Amino acid sequence: MSSSQNKIIVFDTTLRDGEQSPGFSMNIKEKVEFAFQLKRLGVDVIEAGFPISSEGDFESVKAIAQQVDGPQICGLARALEKDIDRCWEAVQYNSRPRIHTFIATSNVHLEKKLKKSEKEVRDMAVKAVKHARQYTDNVEFSTEDAARTGRDYICEVIEAAIDAGAATINVPDTVGYSNPWEFGSLIEYIFEKVKNVHQAIISIHCHNDMGLAVANTLAAVRAGARQVECTINGIGERAGNASLEEVVMNMVTRRDSFPYEIGVNTEQIYPTSRLLTRFTGIAVQPNKAIVGANAFAHEAGIHQDGVLKERTTYEIMSPESVGWRGNAMVLGKHSGRHAFMTRIKELGFHLEGADVETAFNAFKDLADLKKTVFDEDLIALVSEQTKADEQWKYKLEYLWFSSDPDRIPNAKVKLKTPDGVMEGEGQGDGALDAAFSAIKTMTGMEDVQLIDYHVGAVSRGTDAQGAATLILRNGEHQAIGRGSDTDVIKASVKAFINAVNRLSRHQTPIEKESVV
Repeated sequence: MSSSQNKIIVFDTTLRDGEQSPGFSMNIKEKVEFAFQLKRLGVDVIEAGFPISSEGDFESVKAIAQQVDGPQICGLARALEKDIDRCWEAVQYNSRPRIHTFIATSNVHLEKKLKKSEKEVRDMAVKAVKHARQYTDNVEFSTEDAARTGRDYICEVIEAAIDAGAATINVPDTVGYSNPWEFGSLIEYIFEKVKNVHQAIISIHCHNDMGLAVANTLAAVRAGARQVECTINGIGERAGNASLEEVVMNMVTRRDSFPYEIGVNTEQIYPTSRLLTRFTGIAVQPNKAIVGANAFAHEAGIHQDGVLKERTTYEIMSPESVGWRGNAMVLGKHSGRHAFMTRIKELGFHLEGADVETAFNAFKDLADLKKTVFDEDLIALVSEQTKADEQWKYKLEYLWFSSDPDRIPNAKVKLKTPDGVMEGEGQGDGALDAAFSAIKTMTGMEDVQLIDYHVGAVSRGTDAQGAATLILRNGEHQAIGRGSDTDVIKASVKAFINAVNRLSRHQTPIEKESVV
């Protein structure tokens, strides 16, 4: 097997497909920070977004293309010239730009969504690839809903797209319909029937609607696919995508079944997962493979006995191999700038200029309140800073509340705005309800609904910071808010204001198709 045939290209779409799922949105600075961590992780391609979908998406893809060098930076585009032009405007700044264009090929999409014939769709695919090739020879083409497309027709479209100049052909299971033996067979069929198949890399992108995304991805790799499209923590539309950490560690751990080259630095898997969790506020379940809190925990006595005698009795990989650290660096108020910045960099953050001073001063303030500052505190601290750098309309200036058992709970809130400071009061069933009521009235969002709310400790100890995550809905729109503070009530209010800010500047994107 040649080197090119032996190489598995890891294509991360956390910032595009992952962010399409409700509640997983990030601001531009968070996306850039996360892209730097993906570079540290060693992924080959970063799909940074869908540039035409909104101005915010365009700007984030452009920022990543400008700042993150090393991995290929990719943008998504429908098989439309305006999409492809807009995509190129965003990715052109990178030294290794990629345009990823797609169109649906299954009968249900042709008849019900596109209302076009097979020939019309094939011609659109060819036209799109040729148009993208005017900008770059690094063009990827996807046959959306491939798993439900007739085999002969999908081969016809793939062959035409390769002839038009596509360097990568992606075969997606867009709705998680397939199973491993069926999907592997499809990839084998493509290699048998598409005459020019070896002129392109065959890629796969599997959704997890029936829990088979990772299994389908691995089956396709064994059948000849050499690019895997994944997301960190398996996030994505509906039930999510193939989990990058699960796909990678399957191949790394089972070299006997997957004798391929893979460039991922597995020791960065856990830090990357944690960074995404902090940016989105959405935790992984404890029993999640590879990165869940219980992934390397052993409670049963017989298991504990075996692990103490020989770890390999019950552990097929070591915690350290994916970046778990039992004794992380602990910082305090006497720690210097160098130690702080070294640890921040190790945790996946990329700070420059004034951001360094702001973060270090925030660390010193936190260290005065806490005896020990853990990694989780640092992640929360820098994450809080990235939220502060968002375009904002309201900031918390002052919070006071009374919860006398003989009176209705009352809260007073001051919000800083670009035009000055506004004050308000509210009542409710408790301190938080009263504060939220005051903020709703002050911001003119009386109809906003709290549809999800979680609070927990960032680190350990009685002086641990509190982290709050909530989702607000206002009509058809919803936004996630996150906040952290040594006071859990204040953290929750910060999260509420964060969500209100996002709702107040809501931009309606183009109607999102169920893409790739």
